[in-house]
Amino acid sequence: MGLFTKHSNYESDHTKFIKELKQKTPGMDERQVEGRSLLWDKAPLSLDEQRRVNESRIRQQAYPYQTKV
Repeated sequence: MGLFTKHSNYESDHTKFIKELKQKTPGMDERQVEGRSLLWDKAPLSLDEQRRVNESRIRQQAYPYQTKV
């Protein structure tokens, strides 16, 4: 008897919730992919753009809450 054959009909509450949510809101998967692409799927920067971004960064002190005396 295998591990998964005994409880093959079990479905967790989380899985049921996600299935119901996807049934109630059609197109949710497509909107999720679009949202992900806005934040994470960026076009690669050219070498000139990378150099410009690196040069324009302002160096932050190690402990920003310490006042200079």
